[in-house]
Amino acid sequence: MAAEGAGALHGGASSANSDEDSAPTAAEELAAQKREERLRKFRELHMKRNEARKLNHQEVVEEDKRLKLPTNWEAKKARLEWELKVEEKKKECAAKGEDYERVKLLEISAEDAEKWERKKKRKNPDLGFSDYAAAQLRQYQRLTKQIKPDMEKYEKLREENGEELYPTSNSLLHGTHVPCKEGIDRMVTDLEKQIEKREKYSRRRAYNDDADIDYINERNAKFNKKAERFYGKYTAEIKQNLERGTAV
Repeated sequence: MAAEGAGALHGGASSANSDEDSAPTAAEELAAQKREERLRKFRELHMKRNEARKLNHQEVVEEDKRLKLPTNWEAKKARLEWELKVEEKKKECAAKGEDYERVKLLEISAEDAEKWERKKKRKNPDLGFSDYAAAQLRQYQRLTKQIKPDMEKYEKLREENGEELYPTSNSLLHGTHVPCKEGIDRMVTDLEKQIEKREKYSRRRAYNDDADIDYINERNAKFNKKAERFYGKYTAEIKQNLERGTAV
């Protein structure tokens, strides 16, 4: 009995020791898992850093290329791409036996066409004065747009003159046409409107011949007028003394 009791006691002690040995093993496994997790995250961060470094280098290279290109390169590139698309579309229409202009108009929506018409009407063709020939041409175009032809008189003249109505190098109609009274009145009215508009557009300054000449050229005269306008009331007495010769 004593031997059995001693064996049972020895067995209990052995099981207790085995439990104590298994407890540190579980803690080590938990620590190892945490260490693996940290290493995995570190590897992921390292890969992300390398990827960011690579992308950053690519962006630097692309930016350097863009800076070396001309300033209007983007516009030129877009223009060239558009021209290539147009050429491809023309070739495609030619292969199908279609008219490119007609196909292009069919692809434009009604809304885009309306916008284009509004923009064209809003556009001002007068770009300002460049030379007298261009100004005369614009004036001629403006006046001819205002003319409303009288088709009845035109038909009457064509019946009277026939083919001679359309002058050639051999025509003798020059100086034989007598304008009607309505046409003369219309011309006079238009000329009066032009004169009135010209007077409003450019108003000449009156020149006083009796004024004192205190300038050496036109630019100096303008400067003196500005100085007189701003400082005239402060220098009036000094100016009078200088003119009288009594200045100190």
